[in-house]
Amino acid sequence: MSLSGNLIIIAVTCLISWIGFKDRAFLDRWLLNPYQARRKNTVLPYLTYGFVHADFTHLLFNMITLYFFGRAMEGFFQPHFGGFGYYLFYLGGIVVSILPSALPNRNNPRYSTLGASGAVSAVLFAYILLQPWSMLLIYFVPVPAILYAIGYVAYSIYLDKRGGDNVNHSAHLWGAAYGVIFTVLIDPAVLPRFFASVVDFN
Repeated sequence: MSLSGNLIIIAVTCLISWIGFKDRAFLDRWLLNPYQARRKNTVLPYLTYGFVHADFTHLLFNMITLYFFGRAMEGFFQPHFGGFGYYLFYLGGIVVSILPSALPNRNNPRYSTLGASGAVSAVLFAYILLQPWSMLLIYFVPVPAILYAIGYVAYSIYLDKRGGDNVNHSAHLWGAAYGVIFTVLIDPAVLPRFFASVVDFN
């Protein structure tokens, strides 16, 4: 039996993040500072930032979410692109989710970002597209996935506009959008099934 790609991503992220907790210089090399990336003429930080986290709580929340929803999405994506579909989807989520906020900050040396939240949002919203009426436990309260998605997007837009909380809500939103678009491109039949499921929720 082959090792789950989702578990490999979780294990690698936990290991790299743990090293970053202990070694600030290592963390600084892996996080994304678009200004420094432009100066050094490298795009690698646009990917590596997704494997380091600010603290253990940040890491735990992302990896628990990825564990529960990544398993289902791995089965959906992995058969594509020569068996590397899930890896491509996840890594693409890291890169795409950060571009709208990072690129405008290419001349801002004080802007840095890190964490897998954008890619995890992509996984979560791809799952919601497939299972809109599945129940998610939000602080131990069962909530239909489709209602959670609506609330999540609305709240993230509000917090992104308000600012001041040191969280990149833009990456969450763009990650969610990427997850939906990538899923529909892989299987266009997903979209009519989603709408049919939303209408006929019984």
